[in-house]
Amino acid sequence: MTKQQANWSPYDNNGGSCVAIAGADYCVIAADTRMSTGYNILTREYSKICKLADKCVMASSGFQADVKALQKQLAARHLIYQHQHNKQMSCPAMAQLLSNTLYYKRFFPYYSFNVLGGLDNEGKGCVFTYDAVGSYEKVGYSSQGSGSTLITPFLDNQLKSPSPLLLPAQDAVTPLGEAEAIDLIKTVFASASERDIYTGDKIEIVVVNADGIRREYMELRKD
Repeated sequence: MTKQQANWSPYDNNGGSCVAIAGADYCVIAADTRMSTGYNILTREYSKICKLADKCVMASSGFQADVKALQKQLAARHLIYQHQHNKQMSCPAMAQLLSNTLYYKRFFPYYSFNVLGGLDNEGKGCVFTYDAVGSYEKVGYSSQGSGSTLITPFLDNQLKSPSPLLLPAQDAVTPLGEAEAIDLIKTVFASASERDIYTGDKIEIVVVNADGIRREYMELRKD
C-alpha cells in the first residue's frame, strides 16, 4: 500500500477575472467581485481593483493574500516617491515599479496576475499586463485570471491589436469610445460567468479619464 501524505502549499488560487482596455483618452479596468477557494465561495463582495495613484489602477487575480501584500508594498514605495519628488508616479513609472517588485520576489513569487491601467504623461490610455515574476508588456487590452482563457479570444476577435513587430510601431490603443469599451467589458464578463465557476456575482468597472476615476457595477449570475 502506498504511503499517503498530506501536502501543504503556501499558495492558493482564489479565482476571478480581470480585464483592462485602453482608449485614446481613457482606460477602463474591470474585475468580478467573487472570491473562491476550491468549490467554496468565500465572499461575493471582494474588490480586486486597487487605486495606486490618481491616474493609475491595478486589478489582480490569483492568491489574494499575496495580492494584499503586493498592494501594501507598492503603496509604501509610492509614498516614498512622493516625499522625494513632490509628485505622484506616472502610470508607466508605476508599471516599471510593479515589474521590479514582482521580479525581486521571483524565487518565492507573489502568486498574483496583474493588469495595470491608467493614463500616460500625454493623457492617453495605457494598459500593462504581467506574469507572476514581473515580465510585462504594454498592450491595448488585456485579461488575467481564471476566465482569461474565455475572455482573451473574445477581445482578440473584437479589438485585435497590430503586431508589436510592425515598423513603424503602431499605436496599441483601441479605436473604441469609452461607452463602447464599457459595453464590451459587460458583454465579456456576462459570457465568461456562464462557463467559469470562479467568475460571477458582480463586476466592478473603474473608468480613468481626464476628469478622474469613477466606478460602476453590474450584477452577474450568482450560481
